[in-house]
Amino acid sequence: MNRRNFIRTATVASAATLIAPSLVNAKTTTPTNNMAGGVYFTKENAGRWAKKVGGHLPMIEQSQKYNKTHLKITTAHEMNAYQHYIVKHILLDQDFNFIAEKLFDPTKDNIAVSDFNIGDYKGTLHVLSVCNKHDTWLNSTVI
Repeated sequence: MNRRNFIRTATVASAATLIAPSLVNAKTTTPTNNMAGGVYFTKENAGRWAKKVGGHLPMIEQSQKYNKTHLKITTAHEMNAYQHYIVKHILLDQDFNFIAEKLFDPTKDNIAVSDFNIGDYKGTLHVLSVCNKHDTWLNSTVI
């Protein structure tokens, strides 16, 4: 390694040791407004997909079975083979930690519907619906 590359690598490594701890320890508990409408889409922040809300926003229904909470997630979207379809639903807790997901097979599933048994969970739940063409959509509910 020549001297110039050594100095460049050492500088980058030194900067990384100052920045990395703050990135690792940072914890976002709510989505920021600048992410909605860009990284993911919501009813209120549909961004470039404003005309696509109805077919992409996951709808959440809560029910009780045997004293446990169940969620039925439906995305009213066509399942057009692998051309245009909902890839999956993802369930996240109030801190955006992964709980569960359901993958869809657009050659077998006629509609994107998933059921989750969340037991005794209390708090906010976030549901993501992922479209292969129109990105990721977020809806939330409080249990």
